[in-house]
Amino acid sequence: MKIHIQFSTLSAFILRILFSSAEPLSRSSAAKAVVLPLETQEIKSPPPPSKLPFTHNVTLTVSLAVGSPPQNVTMVLDTGSELPWLQCNTTRKDRPVFDPNRSLSYTPIPCTSSTCTSQTRDLSIPASCDSKNLCHAVLSYADASSSEGNLATDYFAIGGSRFNGTIFGCMDSGFSNNLDEDSKTTGLMGMNRGSLSFVSQMGLKKFSYCISGSDFSAYTVQLEGIKVSETLLQLPKSVFEPDHTGAGQTMVDSGTQFTFLLGPAYTALKNEFINQTARILRVLEDPDFVFQGAFDLCFRVPLNSTAFPKPLPSVSLVFNGAEITVSGDRLLYRAPGEVRGNDSVHCFTFGNSDLLGIEAYIIGHHHQQNVWMEFDLEKSRIGVAQVRCDLAGQRLIAK
Repeated sequence: MKIHIQFSTLSAFILRILFSSAEPLSRSSAAKAVVLPLETQEIKSPPPPSKLPFTHNVTLTVSLAVGSPPQNVTMVLDTGSELPWLQCNTTRKDRPVFDPNRSLSYTPIPCTSSTCTSQTRDLSIPASCDSKNLCHAVLSYADASSSEGNLATDYFAIGGSRFNGTIFGCMDSGFSNNLDEDSKTTGLMGMNRGSLSFVSQMGLKKFSYCISGSDFSAYTVQLEGIKVSETLLQLPKSVFEPDHTGAGQTMVDSGTQFTFLLGPAYTALKNEFINQTARILRVLEDPDFVFQGAFDLCFRVPLNSTAFPKPLPSVSLVFNGAEITVSGDRLLYRAPGEVRGNDSVHCFTFGNSDLLGIEAYIIGHHHQQNVWMEFDLEKSRIGVAQVRCDLAGQRLIAK
């Protein structure tokens, strides 16, 4: 799933990657922590696409170097997709590109190689042979965007370490609903648990990120409950349990904007939040308005208001031994351009998965602010901790 994040202001990000020393000849020579700055880029919001009406204002990106001699590239960090890829069509002038002809170490992958015939099985569309017998890949995402090109290998340099033989897509065509967004980046860094993802190829045992609120397939966890303030929603455990097909999983996705809940859980949360805010928030009574196709709970807030009524009830996602708590301004998001009389429109930042045809719970980037997210790939677990990410980032960079 490739659904990018949306914010009204720029934020600060820190990515902490723990490199494995399992393969000293082709990997970093010793395990070490590398702190990388993640950047955000503000762009204009286009009209929403017809398939999945998401708008994109900010992309979460990381900078690195690829090739010999190295070319600087910027990639979108996405825990919800697999194959890392770069735009390689040098005739395009509307976005940054990686030029394979300038890299002495660039090596295209033939379609007869085991990489093409075996490792690409996790991709949504199987790889094929092109007219030159090279491994050809077509990637498609839930927001109707796509990317197409050949698989290749080259050096990837990041955080002072250089990785040889990194497999990536060198893409020469594709479709996007947001050309403004694409004009800022060179490609996408897939971070899920597929065999071709960046973390799998690097042999990383752990990685984590922390998003400051002030400024695999996807990774899955087991959601066990939802609370509004201290009220635990009365839902059977079966509501949160995936079925035999995998539908109903709870996924952590840095590339998704907000959080989505399956119908029964969403309805229970919506009703309880309305009940607890009845005296402080005015519900928007407009059945024809659904923000971004999935957010049908919105409120009218006076245009001259400088802050939300206090206190808003918090919403907590409950796991076994951990909780992610969303409070304050992160609960409501102003719908751009929507005005009703003297009121602006602010929508609840938990959406209904059923309205989008997504059979999953998805914990989005907006609700990971000031939560240290650590992905332990070796032990197949995810850790969360409430922290001040801006301060944590300063301490890490100072080390």
